[in-house]
Amino acid sequence: MNSLPQKLVLASQSPRRLELLRRIGINPIVCAADIDETPFRNEDPISYVKRIAVCKVQTVAHRFTNETILAADTTVELDGVIFGQPVDNNNARSMLEALSARTHNVHTAVSVLRPGGDMRLAVVTSKVTFVALNPHLLEWYIATGETQGKAGAYAVQGAGGVLVKHVEGSMSNVVGLPLNEIVVRDLLH
Repeated sequence: MNSLPQKLVLASQSPRRLELLRRIGINPIVCAADIDETPFRNEDPISYVKRIAVCKVQTVAHRFTNETILAADTTVELDGVIFGQPVDNNNARSMLEALSARTHNVHTAVSVLRPGGDMRLAVVTSKVTFVALNPHLLEWYIATGETQGKAGAYAVQGAGGVLVKHVEGSMSNVVGLPLNEIVVRDLLH
């Protein structure tokens, strides 16, 4: 494993990704990429997260020529359907009801652009199984306000952890950034 880059730009406004990078000793420059994250018609979930992660890197690349740029995109997928961030509480409720007592995939694409133009792209998938959500638990969780801004309308690292029965694969991937892929597999080098 090589040393981590001294200068890294995080092309994301996600506080969770920033926190995960700081946990491993990286304090990046944050430069959020303002892009349209609407899935294309009939776009499969893995193609979607790859496209968004690459687009985020490319959007901020013109501002940074000597730094490594990292972007990621995470989505929840159930039966081939993309569950992005809910638009309101009713949308969150629908997503959570669909995930109740089921196993779904969490896909995160990580795109890294190094100085000189070398682009790397990886996708990590974790499987998450929810407990059966009764109406009381569902309404309690929606009332926390945590559903907004989260793919699939939940945050495993927060109160949403009570909804999760089991995670198979990378937990940091479910949070939004697969640390193993970044550090152990040398994605940044």
